[in-house]
Amino acid sequence: MFEEIDLLILAILFVAGAVTFSISTISGGGGALLLIPFVSFLLGTGNTAPIVNLGSFIGRPVRLFLFWNDIVWKLVWYYVPSAVAGAILAAWLFAEVRIVWIQLAVALFLISTIFQYRFGKKERSFEVKKWHFIPLGFVVSVIGTFTGGMGPVLNPFYLNAGITKERLIATKTVNSFVMGLTQISSYAFFGLLYGELWIYGISLGLGVSLGNIIGKKALAKMSAKRFRQWVIVIMVISGVLMLINLLIDYYK
Repeated sequence: MFEEIDLLILAILFVAGAVTFSISTISGGGGALLLIPFVSFLLGTGNTAPIVNLGSFIGRPVRLFLFWNDIVWKLVWYYVPSAVAGAILAAWLFAEVRIVWIQLAVALFLISTIFQYRFGKKERSFEVKKWHFIPLGFVVSVIGTFTGGMGPVLNPFYLNAGITKERLIATKTVNSFVMGLTQISSYAFFGLLYGELWIYGISLGLGVSLGNIIGKKALAKMSAKRFRQWVIVIMVISGVLMLINLLIDYYK
């Protein structure tokens, strides 16, 4: 197994994890989606989701420690049960289902947020209630398990629920940690995470952990408006990257 490990790829994954999750921490998420093109190019589309989800999962305990006091536990109880169910279902169907049209809809939704929030000037764009996080947990978990990252999709819902900055990061991290535990277990159980993929995922996760620490320090100095603007920028970039990936897959 270890003879097949490329040390240059390990180094690239570490640096990419640190950079993308530094940005992710100050923008409410999106690190996994930003990583998808890199990992797909380096290790192939079929290996991308397990590696990205493993790397993201490894970095989450660090982020939980950093933001523990800011967690909004009420939203966690709404989100987690349905997210766990969605992750198990998606891992089981991983090799059989293609969700191109859903990914396209998600990409367009992310890009549209720049207009929904008027380039960050509006604090909220639509009403969100706590129970909305039950169906959101299931849908986002299913799609994220297939693609490797869907974090930015939840950001408009958190913002519209009045959750921002440290509270947004903290609450999303708890939800993502539980969902990630289910995803990684499901990947391993169904034979989708094996051999060298574990090593690549661990290298990525170490970089992600470093990025969380760097991003936490930067976030403390940001205003709520500046944070919202960063959130919107990353959502739009994530949407564009999803469209590009869909086009690449279509023309292969």
